[in-house]
Amino acid sequence: MTLRVNRERLGQNLEALSQIGKSPRGGINRALGSEAEREARRWLCGYWETHLHKTAAPDAAANLWVVRPGDACKAKIAFGSHHDTVTEGGKFDGALGVLLATEILETLEETHTPTRHPFALVSFTGEEPNPFHVSTLGSKVLSGRLHRADLEHLENEQTHAPFSETLAALGGDLQKIDEALLDPHDVCAFLECHIEQGRRLLDKNLPLAAVGKITGIYREDITVHGEANHAGTTVMRDRHDALLAACALNLAFERALRAVDRDDVTGTVGQLLVFPNSVNIIPGAVVLTLEIRTCDEAILETLREAVTRAAAAIEAQRGVQIERQVNLNQAPAPMSPVLQDALLQAFSDFGQPPCTLTSMAGHDAANVARRTRAGMLFVRSNGKSHCAGEDASLDDIELAGNAMLQALLRLDQELE
Repeated sequence: MTLRVNRERLGQNLEALSQIGKSPRGGINRALGSEAEREARRWLCGYWETHLHKTAAPDAAANLWVVRPGDACKAKIAFGSHHDTVTEGGKFDGALGVLLATEILETLEETHTPTRHPFALVSFTGEEPNPFHVSTLGSKVLSGRLHRADLEHLENEQTHAPFSETLAALGGDLQKIDEALLDPHDVCAFLECHIEQGRRLLDKNLPLAAVGKITGIYREDITVHGEANHAGTTVMRDRHDALLAACALNLAFERALRAVDRDDVTGTVGQLLVFPNSVNIIPGAVVLTLEIRTCDEAILETLREAVTRAAAAIEAQRGVQIERQVNLNQAPAPMSPVLQDALLQAFSDFGQPPCTLTSMAGHDAANVARRTRAGMLFVRSNGKSHCAGEDASLDDIELAGNAMLQALLRLDQELE
């Protein structure tokens, strides 16, 4: 309990990294492969070289790894997050996990604290949505969810540059991507720290939580086929308006979600494409994406059935056809009980009550959990994320750093 992270240094590093890719509007833009993302990589590698006296080694997916030696016969304990951002993102999402991991390694180095296991810091490639349309890219490669065949035809939607070129510029190698599969005998545990992004900790007035599960994500592509016609001459009783039918479906979906009434169940229709999308034409077709997030299979099925009933009723009432296609059914990812216990014991060490939450956002830890023990530590935020207004207090961040450090040291003693 004598080791503590350096609060001031951590705050300075968070501020320094937040300047890379910062826009005049106050958000941060570090999409995969952008100049700002490459600059962030150079900044991190330079910091690790100067302050940790260690050279970062990119793997075939260009994930950045820094390893502090331990017993060569023992598997690594890894920790970190990602350094890229969404468009006009905040300064904590991803970056906090990387810089807390950096601070923990620096604390261990300057205090000459030995560990039984090698400790490995990792910053993942392309966690956020990006111009190549593959999120959590680096960790998906490590988990075996993405292979060379999935990536070799990708290109940047804006510049049309091949993904292989971008990856090579970042130090990766598409030809060797299938060799980057994480070996559980090489990495025995992974711990990720992240702001919560929601406001559950804020509402509970708690600074920290261990993550029990990372939510499952279910998505459907839905097409509503109506009938395009003249907006002025088609009387209301003769219309088959695809947009109004889509709105009715969305509202029925919302009613079903509100009936469930749980903080760990959410649903969204976040994208609609209207055809022909003209001011004087009744919408003839609408394409939308419907998403459900939950860890409960029974609730997922209840909501799917509610959408089915609503779609049938809307078809009959409005004379439209509704076509549905599942495009994602990602199972929830349970976090390791061993890592959860280590975090909860660390909370107790610092006088904090136990708190376990489901992560309602996807994270790299969900992919890593397919290959080895994985865990997550949530830090209270202001309830805003993926925007410039994202914030967290340095008091909570310092506490998270100290709790994470103690949890890692406990795991170092307990894991074999």
